Amino acid sequence: MFKKILIANRGEIAVRIIRACKEWGISTVAVHSDVDKESMHVRMADESVCIGSHQPANSYLNIPALLSAIEITNAEAVHPGYGFLSENADFAKVLEDNNIKFIGASSKLIEMMGDKIQAKKIAKENGLPVIEGSEGGVRDIKEAKELCKKIGFPVLIKASGGGGGKGMKIVYKEEEFETLFSTAKTEAQKYFGNNEVYIEKFFQNPRHIEVQILAGKKQNHSSS
Repeated sequence: MFKKILIANRGEIAVRIIRACKEWGISTVAVHSDVDKESMHVRMADESVCIGSHQPANSYLNIPALLSAIEITNAEAVHPGYGFLSENADFAKVLEDNNIKFIGASSKLIEMMGDKIQAKKIAKENGLPVIEGSEGGVRDIKEAKELCKKIGFPVLIKASGGGGGKGMKIVYKEEEFETLFSTAKTEAQKYFGNNEVYIEKFFQNPRHIEVQILAGKKQNHSSS
């Protein structure tokens, strides 16, 4: 059991983690930007460290600042919550290299599945059906428009390095594409530190089936 963990997130996500830690008698360290210093998660935690300015890239996505916070508080582990660095393989690898527990998947697994483009590629290689769209990240506007004409509007522009609806835009007609493409890339960079996006055919009101998998180090897995 850990004695102290650092929570690399903010707001309601961090609050829920702190409440769980209190039930287990685990000390918590909150990190925060300069504008979040009075936030609920900061007030609830046992310790807090300011890690930068209000721009996520300067604080909640700032890996060197988070490592400094871990060092000065002697935290044994990091809980990333979801969003921000929770699917960042580089962050998980840095923690592994410094013998700090990342409460989540290994860096190897995140590298495979945390990036949606890579995950889609793996699914395709294993014979699983995937939604029609770009083969990888799309950078060129002209190329992107040609692809959209091929698969037909509406299309969905998605951030490759994150989720939660950030960096995701539905494009219903060609005239909207350039603006929404640029907006998606800007959001992706802001929230995930990675502006790569890809394109898929958009389906209105699809049936969504999600499978949750819980896995431990001793390979005892369960799903629901």
